[in-house]
Amino acid sequence: MRVAIFGRSFHKSFKDYILRFFDNLKQHNVDISVHQDFYNFLINEINLSITNIEIFKTHFELEKDTDLMFSIGGDGTILDAITFVRDAGIPIVGINTGNLGFLASIAKNEIDNALDAIYAKDYTIEERSLLKLVSPGDIFNDFSYGLNEIAVQKNDSAMIKIHVYIDGEFLNTYWSDGIIISTPTGSTAYSLSVGGPIVTPDSGNFIISPISPHNLTVRPIVLPDNIKLQLRLESRAVNYITSVDHRSVVMKNTKELTIEKADFKIKLLKLNNSSFYKTLRNKLMWGADKRN
Repeated sequence: MRVAIFGRSFHKSFKDYILRFFDNLKQHNVDISVHQDFYNFLINEINLSITNIEIFKTHFELEKDTDLMFSIGGDGTILDAITFVRDAGIPIVGINTGNLGFLASIAKNEIDNALDAIYAKDYTIEERSLLKLVSPGDIFNDFSYGLNEIAVQKNDSAMIKIHVYIDGEFLNTYWSDGIIISTPTGSTAYSLSVGGPIVTPDSGNFIISPISPHNLTVRPIVLPDNIKLQLRLESRAVNYITSVDHRSVVMKNTKELTIEKADFKIKLLKLNNSSFYKTLRNKLMWGADKRN
């Protein structure tokens, strides 16, 4: 087995768990490749002493025969990991060192059992849809794809107007601080925080959620994901902020954006003892009531 490992810095209380994680991989003769920045952190801060580790810096350097990628951090770390995996079809599995962890669902005390399940192939692979942003000048360079959402927001105090069209048909003009176009995966992320609905990962939808709309009758809407959205922007301000997941840029004088479903999917490894509904109950504390 060959694995790639991507991660972010973490609190030293996680040190013993990460050392056991690497020991476990080596005991099972797993070939390991670690992202350069994370490797430097492990060597300098965690005193990792393990040999025969390969290093990668860009998605071009990921070995084609990589079986899976471990993402060590939170959900944001998985979003970063996607920029390396891209359309290579490498499944991602998240080990959570953060707080919530909808995507990075393996807790530190579950690592050993999770690895045993992976060695035994006691897991399933879920495919998650992505959004693709088409913009003038290709503002996100060569990877304009988001697993969670694409958002357009104001860059100053002035409210913006966003005229939204579905396959060329006018839907609505949003007078607001911005809007979020979310995937089913992202329905539990930014979209949820502004009142958007939760939808199951396999539902095949887009969700449009306004951010602080100036009209209380404007509500989130769920649409099929086989459509193409056109966003035409209007404001007294010159600049807008456009974000794709955690990456954002300030757009200047941009008048129109197009959003559609990507032509590839991201694979997430899911242990067979977990489920989306179990994650909802645990992470959102559903049923956390003495009466239950």
